Amino acid sequence: MYFDEFDFDDDLLDGIEAMGYTTATPVQEQVIPIILSGKDLIASAQTGTGKTAAFLLPTMQNLLTHTHDAHQINSMIIVPTRELAVQIAQSLEGMSYFTNISSIAVYGGGDGASFAAEKKALSSGADIVICTPGRMIAHLNMGYVKLQGLKYLILDEADRMLDMGFHDDIEKIISYLPKDRQTLLFSATMPDKMRKLALKILKDPEQVNIAISKPPEKIKQEAFVVHEEQKVPLVKHILSSRKKESVIVFCSRKQSVKQLTHVLKRAKFSVEEIHSDLEQDKREQALLDFRNHKLNVLVATDILSRGIDIEDIDLVINFDVPNDGEDYVHRIGRTARATSDGTAYTFISPREQQRFARIEQLLGHEVTKASVPQELGPVPEYQPKGRKGGGGGGHHRGGGGNSGGKRHNGGGKRRNYRPANNKGAAKK
Repeated sequence: MYFDEFDFDDDLLDGIEAMGYTTATPVQEQVIPIILSGKDLIASAQTGTGKTAAFLLPTMQNLLTHTHDAHQINSMIIVPTRELAVQIAQSLEGMSYFTNISSIAVYGGGDGASFAAEKKALSSGADIVICTPGRMIAHLNMGYVKLQGLKYLILDEADRMLDMGFHDDIEKIISYLPKDRQTLLFSATMPDKMRKLALKILKDPEQVNIAISKPPEKIKQEAFVVHEEQKVPLVKHILSSRKKESVIVFCSRKQSVKQLTHVLKRAKFSVEEIHSDLEQDKREQALLDFRNHKLNVLVATDILSRGIDIEDIDLVINFDVPNDGEDYVHRIGRTARATSDGTAYTFISPREQQRFARIEQLLGHEVTKASVPQELGPVPEYQPKGRKGGGGGGHHRGGGGNSGGKRHNGGGKRRNYRPANNKGAAKK
């Protein structure tokens, strides 16, 4: 489906066109009409399906076409991390470029000047506020946040916020909001505690489910069964063969991120690290350099596994097996974003085999076990407790290619800016 079929405002369409987007992803096709109709929504969608644009575009359309008070906060988007707040703000800036929509990202980690700028916007009004729970609570406690006119509330990565312990903060923020509002809840999973929260804050919501808890089929998944001490040499071997590609290496601990980054820098790889100990400006610079291909490799904790939208990531390496299946899906979901292919490798030490077997159970199939280079020495068998060892398999890589959106032959639209190659899709 093309974006000009949603009957968006011309200025909003100009922003969509300028960003190179023409066709909607499946989640956008399903949820945009629901949001435009004014109904509450629960949307379950995996990473990389285009959910950010799915809620930003109709919210902006509603602001452009419905009366609202410019001196109030009209929309609030609550997210779990500052990185996600920044990413959404950047997407919003591009899409709203030709409109008069005002916005601000409100999150911790900044200096006094940023807090003052947030205070000014929250006390004088803004069309869209993107915020982390803790930072918004800090402002609410000071009594100047103008929320009486709020019309739209969006919770993004809601399951992650609950996992991080923000349940009480979310309920406190909602207690300040008008009851007469539209509420949208986006979550990758729908555990019981999420359903209970949804029942409390949404009114007769529509529900949309897109491929829950399973990675896109276009991600080529392979695993290497190795001893712990073979992991670093294997990373170096893989990166040496993929020097011009964009790679994210996930580690479960900050110390592992720091140590691996140090080793790879000494080996002359183009690499930086991302973890919670790193200052915010350094994190943002590393992400910017990676997006702009000035940097080939990011070594990161799970702080990067959710909500960071970076295009064209060729390979994700799980240096450690993630703690659970959901973390695995979110990590490898960094590659093969909406219209591209990608590859994900996981390193499995003997003590991690049972954990990976549980992930395979969630996936519904065994992940191919790739061959480890002979020069790295003998490797353990894959034989998690209670199950016979898995098979081998050649070490091979995923292919490339793009998939276009479906062509619709609708008429009567205000414009037609569809390119002949039909490749652009909103992936934010």
